[in-house]
Amino acid sequence: MAPSWSNSTSRTSISPERPCGSGSISVVISDDESDEPSRMRFRVTKKIRRKKDRRPNFCFRTLRNISKWWFCLLLLPALVLFYSELFKTAPHGPRETREKLLSNGSRAVISHEKGTEKSEKEGESNLNRLDMPTRSVNGVREPCLKLLPPEDIEHLELPSEQASDGPVRSVVYAVLESRQEVGDNATASKQLEMESQNFNLFTGNQTLQERQESFKVISCLQIPDISEIFVGVQMFGQILLLMQHERGGFDIDLEDKRFMNNCKAVVSTCTFGGGDDLYQPIGMLQTSLKKVCYVAFWDEITLLEQEAEGKKLGENRTIGVWRIIVVHNLPFSDQRLNGKIPKMLGHRLFPQARYSIWVDSKSQFRRDPIAVFETLLGRTNSVLAISEHGARSCVYDEGNAIIKKHKAIPEEVERQLAQYRLDGYPKDARFDGHKALAEASVIVREHTATTNLFMCLWFGEVVRFTSRDQLSFPYVLKHLHTMRINMFPVCTRRALVNSMGHKHKAKPLIRQA
Repeated sequence: MAPSWSNSTSRTSISPERPCGSGSISVVISDDESDEPSRMRFRVTKKIRRKKDRRPNFCFRTLRNISKWWFCLLLLPALVLFYSELFKTAPHGPRETREKLLSNGSRAVISHEKGTEKSEKEGESNLNRLDMPTRSVNGVREPCLKLLPPEDIEHLELPSEQASDGPVRSVVYAVLESRQEVGDNATASKQLEMESQNFNLFTGNQTLQERQESFKVISCLQIPDISEIFVGVQMFGQILLLMQHERGGFDIDLEDKRFMNNCKAVVSTCTFGGGDDLYQPIGMLQTSLKKVCYVAFWDEITLLEQEAEGKKLGENRTIGVWRIIVVHNLPFSDQRLNGKIPKMLGHRLFPQARYSIWVDSKSQFRRDPIAVFETLLGRTNSVLAISEHGARSCVYDEGNAIIKKHKAIPEEVERQLAQYRLDGYPKDARFDGHKALAEASVIVREHTATTNLFMCLWFGEVVRFTSRDQLSFPYVLKHLHTMRINMFPVCTRRALVNSMGHKHKAKPLIRQA
């Protein structure tokens, strides 16, 4: 009798219809006794073989990639090392530092907050940062600006007597009425037109020959008998009548003049043409607010734009700690040149001021001014402190960079550099071992006869050539080499201000015919 098959979904077997002891044969077949182990062994063996087959190819590809990207592998550790050092020097969170400073009770530091809705943006930018950057000196990290502790700053007083400032004892500003008008005769008008288009009633009409003569006078400063140096219309015509001459320009209201005449120490900035926002200074002590004036110069364009943004003048014409001085009848159509007046001629705007700090509108001043005067001027026995240039040391290289970046009219820059070559100015001039090329966004100075003269001569170069004042600074410094100057490193400048960058390009001044 043939065996019968029965099928199951989980198991297949042949069940005996009779006991085993009978004469028939019964065979049991199950799926469990299939060739699954052999298949598993086959698959395992197959996988092992595949791995064995791949090993030589993997090693070959690895060696080939290493030989292809070896430069990147070497560069990676260098980048890791660089960013680790950068993290050490980077300033830490401003909020923690600010809270520590604000916890000093009566020595509370003034900190300007703009509201919670902007806090996240401010945290991502440089605004309101009070941290102190550091630098490596002989393998040791040191703060970039070593200020006195707050309890000592509170008791600092501005010196009542002016220290000796070398052979220059005074600067007398003279006005020659016969040369008030630019171009009184055809010959002078033609010559001035060739030399500079910026001369006007405010600047005067200095000829190139008169410029050379003015520097020759400076070369006599080493003679002890010289007590007065006349700086007059040959340099900047109506400067003696800076705030009085109705046609000279840069007109200031009488109430503002009274305020400015009472300032003994000043922190100043300016925005003409609505180019930048007004950043409130931070980091100063309450006691310093009583000793220092904070003055921002605006024109009508900036005033209208700021009012449109909701920043209106408060009581006493202030916004925050800044006293806003609105200037009328600006003398230049180039707003950058207008900005050089408060930047370089602060001793004329604040005749009673002994010390001043200039801060460009793109920066936020973040230190106590009295402490800055003591650190950068007092300790170094200097009358002027300014930052070294961070990128270059050669004035000719700087001129080429300005042209390449389209920051000035190429013809004006080339004319200035050509004149400096003709005058024999060297390529890599140094001043006491430091770069002579400066970055002038922050200027700290004592108003002495020497610094006042220096700033006037510097202003004359800017008017004659270009508004890029870093080109003319080392040239004037070379001629006035007796001045005690502190050329501090870029690190110190970063400790003084938070750099915000320019908001947008200033609008040019449009004059009506």
